[in-house]
Amino acid sequence: MSKRILSVSYDESLLVTRSLLLEREGHQVTSELGFTQSAARCAEGNFDLFILGHSIPEDDKQELMRIFRANCTAPVLALRLEGEDAPDGADYRAFPNDPAELLKTVAQILK
Repeated sequence: MSKRILSVSYDESLLVTRSLLLEREGHQVTSELGFTQSAARCAEGNFDLFILGHSIPEDDKQELMRIFRANCTAPVLALRLEGEDAPDGADYRAFPNDPAELLKTVAQILK
């Protein structure tokens, strides 16, 4: 069954790559670049997973999670680089080093 994923990043190339990978696995991916568009999409709710990219500044991550949580009960996966802290309130934290690792993490969350 296809899952609806909201993927947010401030790095367009990472956002596009992530979207292509997840869509190839059969998921419906809504990708947003930047704060304004991402915040509006978070307010819509109706997603099965929210992925926060590591390129997003910490304050923006917290605000996007706050908006998302006010409108949706789906889990939040915070992607981060090695040594970075995950935002408070994220359900899952990962620093996938390759596409297969990201797909495995998403599959485990969406079981």
